[in-house]
Amino acid sequence: MSAWGARELTVTYGDTVALSSVSVDVREGEVLAVVGGDGAGKTTLLRALAGAVPASAGAVDAPSLSSIGFMPTAAGVWRDLSVDQNIDFVASAQGVTGATLAERREQLLADTGLEGATKRLAGQLSGGMRQKLAFALAMIHRPPMLILDEPSTGVDPVSRVDLWRMISQAAVDGAAIIMATTYLDEAERASRVLVLDGGEVLLAGTPADVMANVPGHVADAVGTPDRARSWRRGSQFKTWSPDEPTDGAARADDLEDAVIAATLAKETSNA
Repeated sequence: MSAWGARELTVTYGDTVALSSVSVDVREGEVLAVVGGDGAGKTTLLRALAGAVPASAGAVDAPSLSSIGFMPTAAGVWRDLSVDQNIDFVASAQGVTGATLAERREQLLADTGLEGATKRLAGQLSGGMRQKLAFALAMIHRPPMLILDEPSTGVDPVSRVDLWRMISQAAVDGAAIIMATTYLDEAERASRVLVLDGGEVLLAGTPADVMANVPGHVADAVGTPDRARSWRRGSQFKTWSPDEPTDGAARADDLEDAVIAATLAKETSNA
């Protein structure tokens, strides 16, 4: 199984370090989820892999631009073109024509549920439908690598399910997929997870690895929560402790707890 990715990648914007020595593999047939808060470096990493921003140090290993499908945060569609016109425009740019285009159009419209909206302007579609169209455009030339920047942010729950189904199918078909997401329940479905904070790697590995490698442990808060180390999950407060768990307890119950705990551990070590 071949892999693309980044090796000790550093990206700076003037005096600002957006990424610092980040290494990551993007493997065929897998979905790699990149998570982190605002300013973590998620979009910079994806844009570097797509060749849109240069590396200040380190290296990027990726296929040619013609072999990449890229879906930006702001849905990658042309709002003043119809669904069909969007497909025709991107297909022409990617050299997809004739019978191949006809087959791809039929398949992608069926997958996205847009068969009945081909004449509608993209700007008149719902947010979920626009996102699904954007994904279809990124996929139209069957690229071996897909780079997706928060494809489901702000999308209704049904469209999120549809998008994840299409992303999963692309991986099954052999694509190497890296996607930034703000939804940690989505990241838990990925093959592997990369947690970024301030341009640095906090945790990396399978979702199970990430939860197992959290520094310290997370538990239900007892008594008055320590505001510096606690957060609300539903009606319950969780709290992070730098101490090792006892009695074989898990370090974190899910990926959300793991990411918050790793962030708190970094803040504590830098204090």
